[in-house]
Amino acid sequence: MRKSLFLAVAALMIVSMALAACQPPAAEGPTIKTLKLNMGPGDIPTLDPSLATDTSSTQIDVMTFVGLTRQDEVTTLIGPGMATDWTYSEDGKTITFNLRNDVPWVKYDAVSDQVVQVTDCSETPAVRIVNAYDFVYGIERTLNPATASDYAYVLSFAIDGAAAYNNGETDDFSTVGVKAIDAFTLEMTFNEAAAYNANIAGMWIAYPSPSWLIDGDDCTEARGDKWTETGFFQGFGPYTMKEWVHDSYITLVKNPFWPGTENIPAAKIDEVTWTMLDEVPAFAEYEAGNIASAAVPLADIDRVKSDPTLSQELVIAPVQCTYYYGFNTTKPFVDDARVRRALSMAIDRQGLIDNVLKGGQEPAQWFSRPGLAGAPTMADHPDLGVKFDPEGAMAELQSYLDEKGITVADVDITLMFNTSSGHQKIAEAIQQMWKDNLGLDVKLVNQEWAVYLDTIRTVDTPQIYRLGWCQDYADANNFIREVFASGGSANPTNEDGSPAGGVMWKNDEFESLIVQAATELDPAARVELYAQAEEILVYTDAVMAPIYWYTRVSVTKPNVTRTYSVLGGQESVNKWDVTQ
Repeated sequence: MRKSLFLAVAALMIVSMALAACQPPAAEGPTIKTLKLNMGPGDIPTLDPSLATDTSSTQIDVMTFVGLTRQDEVTTLIGPGMATDWTYSEDGKTITFNLRNDVPWVKYDAVSDQVVQVTDCSETPAVRIVNAYDFVYGIERTLNPATASDYAYVLSFAIDGAAAYNNGETDDFSTVGVKAIDAFTLEMTFNEAAAYNANIAGMWIAYPSPSWLIDGDDCTEARGDKWTETGFFQGFGPYTMKEWVHDSYITLVKNPFWPGTENIPAAKIDEVTWTMLDEVPAFAEYEAGNIASAAVPLADIDRVKSDPTLSQELVIAPVQCTYYYGFNTTKPFVDDARVRRALSMAIDRQGLIDNVLKGGQEPAQWFSRPGLAGAPTMADHPDLGVKFDPEGAMAELQSYLDEKGITVADVDITLMFNTSSGHQKIAEAIQQMWKDNLGLDVKLVNQEWAVYLDTIRTVDTPQIYRLGWCQDYADANNFIREVFASGGSANPTNEDGSPAGGVMWKNDEFESLIVQAATELDPAARVELYAQAEEILVYTDAVMAPIYWYTRVSVTKPNVTRTYSVLGGQESVNKWDVTQ
C-alpha cells in the first residue's frame, strides 16, 4: 500500500514537472534589496524619540524621523531637515523655521505588505502631513515631567522657559519658547545666542510625535507608551519600522513617501535588519556571509589586519566619542577625590590601546573629544587633565588610607559595565592595572544594556560604571556641560534638584566656567574656559576617568556602498546601497 502510494505520487510529480516545462517562464518580480547589520547585544531600549538616550535607540530614530535640521554624518555640518530654511532674530536667541509641507506620516501595513500613508478622522479622510503642531507636541511631550525623559535636560538647558516646565514649576507650556506660528512655521527661543542652537533644534528629543496615536482621537485608539511597537509604529523618515522582535532583531522598510532631499536622500535599500548579537557571534556571522558589516572583536584584530581579504574590508577611523568610567561620588571609598584620582592615574591608557584595543584609539586625558568646537587639543594642551602615573596614583591612595587608618585590603570597590565581550576585556585589563599599580582587588559586574542604563541613572548607581559619549552636535558644550553639569546626562537630578544618580556631584566653579564658555565669542578664550573646566572634572575632583577617544574598527562586505559616520552610532543607511 505504501509502495503504491509512493509510485502514484512519483508519477504525479513527473507529470507535473513535464507540464511545468511546457509553461512559459514566470515573469520576474522587482529585485528587493536587503541589508543585514548588527546593533549589539541586548534589546533596543526604546524607539520613542522623547525617551531615547542611547545609540541603539537613536540609530532607529534618525532613520524613521527627521528633525528640523540634520547633521551630516561625515562632515558634522548642519543642514536642512524638515526645515527648508531658518532665520535668526536680531539678538540671535530666536530662530524661525520654515517647514516642508509635503511629508506624510506613514506606517507599515502587514496585510498588504507595504508602507501606507496615515489618514485623519475627517468625513473624507485626508493624509496626515507632518507640521509645526506635531513638533510642538513632540517637544512638549519630551519636557513634560510625566514623560520622565532622561534627555529632556538638553532642551531645559537650551530653550527659554523649558527648565521651569520640565521641573514642574509651571504646567503652562505657553511659557516655553516653542510656538507654531502656523502649520508650517515654527519659532524657538533660546536662553543664549549660541552657535549650536540650530543643532539642538534638530535633535531627536525635538522630533514631532503622532499625538493621535499616543493619546488617541475619534478614529485612532490611544496606544500610550506602546505606540512604538510592531503594528502601531508611525513615522515619516527615509524608513519606517516593519517588525521589532524584542531581544532578537528589528527590521526597517523603505518609506516610498519620503520625498528625498540633497542631504537626506530617499533610501536605496528596501529592507534593513539589525540583529542584537554580541560582537563575537556577530563577527562570526559576518565571516559566514550573513551580515554585511560588523565591528571587529578585540581578539580578532591582529588576524583581520593580516588576512588578505578581511584587511581589505577593514576600516579604522576616528569617531567623535569618548570611552570613560564614571564614579558615584556618594558611595564608600570613591566618595573621596584622592581615591578617584588614584584609580584614574593608575590606568595605563596607551598600554590598553597597544595590547588590548589595537584599533588606533587615542589615550584620553580629558572628556571632550578634540576636534569639537571649543575643545582643547593635545597640541595646545599636552599637560591638561590626567595621565598614567602609577607612583602618583599610589601616593594619592596612600594618603587616603593613612587618614582613614585602613589598608588596601579594607577597600571594597565594584566596577559595573554593560554586557559585552569587548567591555569585559577592557574591564579585566584595567582591573589588573589597579591590582598591579595600587594593590586593589576591584570586583567586576555586568548587566544587559537596557537594565544597565536604568541602574546607572538611579540612586543604585555603582561605585564605578562604564559609559561612552558620542556627540549630538560638534561642540564641547554637548560633552562637558550636557553630560556632567548638575542635571546633565551622567549627573541627573530629581524634580526638587536633589541628585538622582550618575556621579551625583556639583562644583560651583565648574558650573560657572561651562556657562561662561557657552556664550564666549572669542574661540581661543572659549577653549581656555573649557580647559579649566576639564581640569576640575577629570583631575581636581576626578568625578570621571577618561580612558580613550574612539576609533571605528569595522569590516564591510565589498558589495556594500556606504558612508562612514563620525557621529558614533548614527549611520545614514538611507545613503547606502548594495549589490545583491
